[in-house]
Amino acid sequence: MRKFWLLFSQAATIGLAVLFVIHTLKPELLPGAARSGVVTLYENTPDSGSKIPAAGFSAAAKKVMPAVVNIFTSSTVRNPHNPFMNDPTFRFFFGDQLDDGAAQRSSGLGSGVIVSQDGYILTNHHVIEGADQIEVALTDGRSAKGAIVGSDPETDLAVIKIDMPGTMPAITFASADQAQVGDIVLAIGNPFDVGQTVTMGIISALKRNHLGLNTFENFIQTDAAINPGNSGGALVDVNGDLIGINSAIYSPNGGSLGIGFAIPISTAKIVMEQIIQYGSVTRGWIGVAVQELTPELAESFKLGSAQGVLISEVVRGSPADKAGVKAGDILTAVDNKPLSDSSDMLETIAGLPPGKMALLKLLRNQSEVVVQVKVGKRPRPRVQE
Repeated sequence: MRKFWLLFSQAATIGLAVLFVIHTLKPELLPGAARSGVVTLYENTPDSGSKIPAAGFSAAAKKVMPAVVNIFTSSTVRNPHNPFMNDPTFRFFFGDQLDDGAAQRSSGLGSGVIVSQDGYILTNHHVIEGADQIEVALTDGRSAKGAIVGSDPETDLAVIKIDMPGTMPAITFASADQAQVGDIVLAIGNPFDVGQTVTMGIISALKRNHLGLNTFENFIQTDAAINPGNSGGALVDVNGDLIGINSAIYSPNGGSLGIGFAIPISTAKIVMEQIIQYGSVTRGWIGVAVQELTPELAESFKLGSAQGVLISEVVRGSPADKAGVKAGDILTAVDNKPLSDSSDMLETIAGLPPGKMALLKLLRNQSEVVVQVKVGKRPRPRVQE
């Protein structure tokens, strides 16, 4: 009996020692360990998913860089007339030292993208606006004079042309709706005239509008660094295909804060093709000014929803005026296409060819009214001095 208890005590001691070692070094082997607060993490192995190539994005950059050019502009600017220069006494004491009305040269800097092998270049309207001399520099050291084919201030796009021997290194276009939020993108241009530069980021948002930058806004937002001089440059995907034209940044001091905007290639391509073919862009117009139909306005008009836009003004003699549209009407649909806001209305009308008969669905005094309007040609914006 004594020998039995001795064997039992030795076995129990050994068992407790093993349990202590396991609890200390391998607690997950014990029953109930999964409920003890220990979380099991699953780490991705190098071969279990997609990988960034060892070369990074150099292949995409090498593919695009020859097609991105530097654009240098210059223009003649006259000083505003000083009214004191009309006073003979003033001129007697100060002479012409104020250089009243004298011409001065102003220079500008931007980027552009070669879109065809025969030398057409897509850039921003504000890059070449007012320029009387344009110099285009390629990455291979060649340069040429640029000629303005046409521009579209309402989308801030322009096309220029250069003539050089041989073929130009044209960029490849991505599919119109290929870009997605979160996609990696590269921005290529000439910021601050330091030379061609490639920056990387992601697409932060799509279809940004109501920014007050252009009349027609449908921006790609990116956090890829864009700075002065990048305007007109390329925003490309990881395959080196063009998805946008870098256009603007949000910044109180002119430097990049990670909020940049690019014109999507779906817009740029339509504008570019019209400029190359016709020298300008033709859009539909009916001659109304609108404002957003807020829930408060909808309630004041005793409407069930805030769908559509409120017509605040009708241009006298315009197609809308001739069709009987009145200020205070609520435009809810064009050719049976419902309208969500003022940007949607503007793009829908602009997309109609001049001369087309379009049906406008209106709400007037809580009653539905349908009128037929002959679409006119949208006037070109006035050039501001």
